[in-house]
Amino acid sequence: MPLGTFELDMDTRTFAKIKVIGIGGAGNNAVNRMIQYGLGGVEFIAVNTDKQALFLSKASQKVQIGEKLTKGLGAGADPEIGRKAAEESIDQIKEALKGADLAFITAGMGGGTGTGAAPVVAEAAKSMGILTIGVVTKPFSFEGNVRMRQALIGVENLKNAVDTLVIIPNSKLMEIFKDLTFRDAFMAADDVLRQGIQGISDLIAVPAVINLDFADVRTIMREKGMAHMGMGNASGDKRAELAARQAIESPLLDTSIQGAMGILVCITGSSDINMSDIDTVMNLITSQADAEANVIFGVCINDDMKDSVSVTVIATGFSNSDNKTQQPETVAPEAPRTIIDERAGSRTIIESYSPRNRASVNAASIRYTEDEQGAVIESESVSKKDEGRHSPIRRAEPRREARPRSDESNLEVPAFLRRKHTRDE
Repeated sequence: MPLGTFELDMDTRTFAKIKVIGIGGAGNNAVNRMIQYGLGGVEFIAVNTDKQALFLSKASQKVQIGEKLTKGLGAGADPEIGRKAAEESIDQIKEALKGADLAFITAGMGGGTGTGAAPVVAEAAKSMGILTIGVVTKPFSFEGNVRMRQALIGVENLKNAVDTLVIIPNSKLMEIFKDLTFRDAFMAADDVLRQGIQGISDLIAVPAVINLDFADVRTIMREKGMAHMGMGNASGDKRAELAARQAIESPLLDTSIQGAMGILVCITGSSDINMSDIDTVMNLITSQADAEANVIFGVCINDDMKDSVSVTVIATGFSNSDNKTQQPETVAPEAPRTIIDERAGSRTIIESYSPRNRASVNAASIRYTEDEQGAVIESESVSKKDEGRHSPIRRAEPRREARPRSDESNLEVPAFLRRKHTRDE
């Protein structure tokens, strides 16, 4: 193919359209921070019952929901009001979603608009054939049991409505970023969403195979339940290993990639990135995935990275009990780390990678509950999940539960060093 034709195609990358929908106060704030960062190649939509909050949004599209119900004054921390508001404005929501191939829905669970409206928006997106990914936060433990109960029910409702779901517990911000300002800590949480979006955008950036690439992304992420999105950055002699370990052991999530059946990997580095770096990253990642995992990876060349290597990992298809979201937390949190992502003008090269000689993990039949620290424990088989996918959205009903606790022991020891020490023994 002539070089001129390739460059022309690069300017017409419009086949896979990505939209990011921020719902409620937390979702709107996340969208604003991503816009301020300069994340390109996606369209931002702000959805809220609060008219004043929408006025402050930087999103190109703004959808006020439930105007008749709420009079533009918000949902009053009532998920039922949020749900009814979204249902009242379902036509406007669908109009805003029109044309999207991939939709990221971000919200804070526990309040009114985000908790109640996010599942309705997700159901609308899926009914339109849009690949739908949810990225949500859970409340801090100090916000109380009522808000946590509402959050857990909201998470379950959203899980039944999206293709894949990523959960970020706010308690992790308190554990990991104690010395950061409140604003900077939330920006770190937003990076989970931002870099996940950037990684997928990079994976589907090659014009010659863009349709096939997006089909691969859809295959890995469609109807897969819980997901892990992690990212890491490192420089120096062991940059590839360190970046990969940070990505697969993301400190802000309760998940790992153990037993994943589908994995997307985006590796970004300068033009001096070599095959040894790529081999190190991919071997480390696939060693923890299922032996039959479908793995797609891209290598993005960006000379602004200089000596650094950045790795973004999205893992799905967990059908076993080894994923950390399916167990109570017993591992101390990792120490703070800086994550850098500079990919503007990068070029993506798509390859396929087949893990070999990996041990399989048995599937488990599980349930959905909450551990002592408020973490969602999700361990249902794929068939069980599919059976409940079209179940009606549940209302938040009070129930007795243990008060969340936080274990801050060994905070200074990164998880991957502890795991390595354990394996060496």
